[in-house]
Amino acid sequence: MHSGGFASSLRHAASALALAVATAACVIWLAGGAPVEALAALAKGAAGSPDAILRSLAKATPLLLAGLAVSLALRGGLFNIGAEGQLLVGGLAAAWVGAMDWSVPAWLHAPAALLAGAFAGAAWGAVPGVLRGWRGTHEVIVTIMMNYIAIHLTHYLVNGPLRDTSTMAVATRPVREGAQLWSLPGGTHFSAGFFVALAAAAGVAFLFRRTALGFEIRAVGQGERAARAAGVPVAHTMARAMCLSGALAGLAGAVEVLAVHRRFLDAFSPGYGFDSIAVALLGGLSAWGVTLSSVLFGSLAAGSVYMEGWTSTPRQVAGVVQAVVIVAAGVRLLRQRRREEE
Repeated sequence: MHSGGFASSLRHAASALALAVATAACVIWLAGGAPVEALAALAKGAAGSPDAILRSLAKATPLLLAGLAVSLALRGGLFNIGAEGQLLVGGLAAAWVGAMDWSVPAWLHAPAALLAGAFAGAAWGAVPGVLRGWRGTHEVIVTIMMNYIAIHLTHYLVNGPLRDTSTMAVATRPVREGAQLWSLPGGTHFSAGFFVALAAAAGVAFLFRRTALGFEIRAVGQGERAARAAGVPVAHTMARAMCLSGALAGLAGAVEVLAVHRRFLDAFSPGYGFDSIAVALLGGLSAWGVTLSSVLFGSLAAGSVYMEGWTSTPRQVAGVVQAVVIVAAGVRLLRQRRREEE
């Protein structure tokens, strides 16, 4: 699996989106709605004003980080289905560190909380990476199991030892002001987290273009036997790839906690870790392709709320668009793999 480049990702994303919009229009029409009015409202809600654009970018932020996590693992031949669990443990770790009363300069608190989130995600991703590299245990099975462990573990902690008893919400204590990420007022939830995500995308692009580790991850993804024959430490590379993947997913959770919720809310993620699989596939596994696809999915999420409010068209129509985009991306990936095998 490899990147087709930014231009290729742009072309494929545009064609997949056109097919998805046409399908959604047909669904709306068959349901007795007005397709043109509904889709116009969707577009207006996604990019019809500066605030709409900011909301779309805010929705795209966790998808970008989690999408990078999935794409990095896939380029190493590893299917990380555990981004949701890694995101949750990363968010909880960031909330815990962010709420601590440390005698350190305020400007260090937010970076420390972000690093805690990334480290927790990396540790969660290391388990399937080590098991896959040294024991041959399939990472899909292990990451699915780790998701459930993360969901129930964070649920227990936020309902028990870490719960803020001063509020009715099932949540941890608020993170301290020094640990909060800058965000724009006005309810768009656009924050410095978006720039953190862009920096992560640049880092992933640099990893695969300029570093020996990036080369080794690609080599393992293209064939374990050939990589081993070329002297690549396959087991170590798999473990490191899953650690990096988990770190990116954990960072996604940390950004949401520190910038949007300002505390860890039980089950705060609507499924970012699972949606990120589609984001990675549509982006062609390239860092900038994933950036583009995350903005697309974020725009659909933001625009669907406006569409439902103004036209009474159910926001689930955006789910239809996403589903068709996922199918189109999956078909493209399957064709690409067949060509590589030939």
